[in-house]
Amino acid sequence: MRTVEPLGRRFFWVKSTGNIVAQRNEMSAGIESTKEEDFAVYVELKPYEPDAIEMTTFEPGQYAEEFATASSWRFNPDTGEIEFAYPDPTNPEQPPVYQPPLTAQVAELKAETAALNLAIIDVWETLAGGGV
Repeated sequence: MRTVEPLGRRFFWVKSTGNIVAQRNEMSAGIESTKEEDFAVYVELKPYEPDAIEMTTFEPGQYAEEFATASSWRFNPDTGEIEFAYPDPTNPEQPPVYQPPLTAQVAELKAETAALNLAIIDVWETLAGGGV
């Protein structure tokens, strides 16, 4: 049985280009639909074959900060991951540069920092023990 629940953002994008052709914003309550049901409802999807379109659904609140601050977003057709472009206040005319979500970049940097700290500790312990 289908239940009423909060729904996250949903995107329909062209597999070959990553361009978004339709989307659903977050909803405080709703019943999740299938790709087939959405193809029957969304006018923007009518010109496309279902096999040419990828559907990505996020959890409610996922990437909320990115959606609030980014100037645009798209999907990387090679990885299937969402990418965001953030405005450059010093050069607003510059074309968008798409990058992974900032939350993912921060998590990656934290992991790299932890690995570097462990390597530093290892070197320190080796030197402190008289090793070279």
